Amino acid sequence: MSTTDQQFLDQFSLVIGILIAVGAALAIAAPMIASPVQRAVVADIAMHQQQVNERLRPFGRVALTGEAAAEEHSAAVAAPAPVAAPLSGPQVFNQACNACHGAGIAGAPKLGDKAAWAPRIAQGVATLNKHALEGFQGQQGVMPAKGGFVDLSDAEVTAAVEYILSQSK
Repeated sequence: MSTTDQQFLDQFSLVIGILIAVGAALAIAAPMIASPVQRAVVADIAMHQQQVNERLRPFGRVALTGEAAAEEHSAAVAAPAPVAAPLSGPQVFNQACNACHGAGIAGAPKLGDKAAWAPRIAQGVATLNKHALEGFQGQQGVMPAKGGFVDLSDAEVTAAVEYILSQSK
């Protein structure tokens, strides 16, 4: 082999060695440089952090007898959810019925209008309760079931009917 060939191989080997060293240094340094920056950016996003915590939250927990955590867990499970008290007749009227019966919309008789309520009262309270609970379509208008508020109980609707009748006799 000639000396020029030997010089070329030496220089080529040196360049290849330097490139490998630079590549290895970059591969090692890149995560070290990017990791703190990425953590700082991600940590600032509260929603992202909350989602990560939710995904990492344990599915369940084993509580052994005698542990304080078992008592806390049983106390949390034993506490029943609060139940909403039933609404009174005036409350139901103000929440649901007043929209139509307050202004006389869609043929609804207004609260306190004795002339408009007289023929309805003559049908009887049971019929009025049935129409209020199940809905009714008459010649003068439409009464949707429970006034369109299906989450009301039957007792709440009948209390509202009693209130309307007491104000309209």
